[in-house]
Amino acid sequence: MRRTDSPQLLAVTRPRLLTALTAVAVLTLTGAASCGEDPPAISLASATLAPVAEEIDAPATVTARAAATLTAPADGTLASLRVEPGERVRRGQVLAVVESPAARERLRQARAALNAAKRAGADGGGGDLAGSLRGTDRAADQAHEAARAAARKISDPELRKALLAQVKAAQKRYDAAARTAEAAVREVQRGVRNLNSAVGALATAQRLQAQQAYDLARATVDALTLRAPIAGVVQPGGVSAGGDPSGALAGLLESGGLPPGLDPAALGAAPAGPPPGVDTAVPVGGRVTAGTPVLTVVDTGELGLLAEVDETDVLLVRAGLIGTVELDAVTGAVYEATVKSIDVLPSTSARGGVSYRVRLALGPGRFGEAEPAPAPRPGMNAVLRLRVREAADAVTVPASAVFSVDGRDTVWLIRDGRAGQAAVTIGVQGQELVQIVDGVRPGDRIVVRGTDQVRDGQEVG
Repeated sequence: MRRTDSPQLLAVTRPRLLTALTAVAVLTLTGAASCGEDPPAISLASATLAPVAEEIDAPATVTARAAATLTAPADGTLASLRVEPGERVRRGQVLAVVESPAARERLRQARAALNAAKRAGADGGGGDLAGSLRGTDRAADQAHEAARAAARKISDPELRKALLAQVKAAQKRYDAAARTAEAAVREVQRGVRNLNSAVGALATAQRLQAQQAYDLARATVDALTLRAPIAGVVQPGGVSAGGDPSGALAGLLESGGLPPGLDPAALGAAPAGPPPGVDTAVPVGGRVTAGTPVLTVVDTGELGLLAEVDETDVLLVRAGLIGTVELDAVTGAVYEATVKSIDVLPSTSARGGVSYRVRLALGPGRFGEAEPAPAPRPGMNAVLRLRVREAADAVTVPASAVFSVDGRDTVWLIRDGRAGQAAVTIGVQGQELVQIVDGVRPGDRIVVRGTDQVRDGQEVG
């Protein structure tokens, strides 16, 4: 990744990539070039003691703390909107109501079936008990599957989770009652049990099935009232194709920043967007189908940053590091960010390499020393700069002095006026200087420019 200077310390970068020379007295093999002459081909400098810091850059995206898109739970129309776009809402507040004649008709039928089951009691005759049980099983299966399908289309994660749990529990209760009725029917068929007990068990299963069908249909109708699952700011529709949550909102996933019970599925990638110039907002009275995005609530009370750090740099990053952030949208402003976590699993970067997501808390920004910068919006592009290592009193050489020989970092060291290769161990790295942990001492003269033109034993200086 690209490394940059620190304003207080001479920042360090990979030695084979940069050629800048600063803070050193440069000696040349020839005299200073006069006007119009070519610059000297080989330059020398002395290793010095100096403070040095290493910084890394990474592309990043501003993230919201949480976001949830409310969708229509059933086919129908948008009956009413209780909020305006841009309005701040509290958790649990009613935002909209969907009218679904189909859902209400299913509830009406379920209510009628429940009343009939309560009135009928048991089938007092010696009819086809096994056939009646099979019919009850089919009705129960249909009710449970319809309820699961309806629950999956509910965007409120807590409500969706509760309804799916309700369906699962209902199915377990019915299965237990059905097994009891089935055993009783078999015993009657074998002549080891009287008819009344089997009829009673079957009636119990039928009443339970009817009650469950009613309860599940009632829950679907209740879900037609859309409530805010989180506090935040409302915007119409869902997350647009251009606002892919994998960028602006992916920081919410697997980050520990989601409110309790908020299902990341609520932030799932949006479907392909409409043609340019088409407003996806659903007007009052407009048609909706199950799953149609109606409103999105975005919690911007605590902004974050999602950075993509290259694999060559990520091992230097740790929680608690404080970095600076520059936004494309706010020229001249600098924001502060603190590392919260580093993902264990990698992601493929836009450049095709391997990178790791680093999640940060984003602080306020400023222009210069005083003027506050505006609060950014989720999805804005940024560049994160982290100081990952520093040394206060290090032996340093210009980055351009270091080259590679057989995989080892090497410099041309001048001894008694002749050049010889010396293997070195690199410590902190940055843009202009690198720390030499081993192989060079303060005051040693080295070649800092024209390293490719020097030969072993060559007389220089």
